[in-house]
Amino acid sequence: MNAINILVVEDEALVAAMIKEALSKTKYSVRAVAFNKASAEKYLATEPIDAALLDINLEGNFEGIEIGRLIRDHHHIPFLYITAHADDQTLHNAKLTQPSGYIVKPFTERDLLAGLEIALYNFHQRQSPLSDLTLINQRLKEPLSNREMDVLKLIFEGRTNQQMSEELFLSINTIKTHLSRLFAKLSVNSRTEAIARVRDSISQI
Repeated sequence: MNAINILVVEDEALVAAMIKEALSKTKYSVRAVAFNKASAEKYLATEPIDAALLDINLEGNFEGIEIGRLIRDHHHIPFLYITAHADDQTLHNAKLTQPSGYIVKPFTERDLLAGLEIALYNFHQRQSPLSDLTLINQRLKEPLSNREMDVLKLIFEGRTNQQMSEELFLSINTIKTHLSRLFAKLSVNSRTEAIARVRDSISQI
């Protein structure tokens, strides 16, 4: 079995070394360690990274959340936040980037391994139906737009209208308009019916 390549983004060298040591005899392999946002972006662009562990507070700034947003939008791999910051606002901002897990410092080796295992499982469970969503347009008379597809993906992830609004940077009314058009194209009346319709359509392709 090939090792699962991990990117560690952590500005404390001792913590990064501890993570690397904890993973050294497991199925995980620390492919790279980044101490700042710039080096994290470089490794994500050039190295075969399978998952990432991100410290939220890098060099006094919450740049870990920016890296999480970059991964969500462009790299599509599971990532966990590792941080000492667990206040409501930080958790809210982190949540919007859709991490696969969240580990609060101080943590043990067991916490780290359990967190990674659960994060990878949850990520792949969440992604499995989403990876085929674009196929739905093959069975629709009027294809879904890119934005309607974004909304459909968030329906599969169980997002509320408010959460969709925050994640897509759109007003609630705009989200409702996209939902209305989406339901019309799928010939359904609810989110539950939309999910069932999509699953049934994909299974027949």
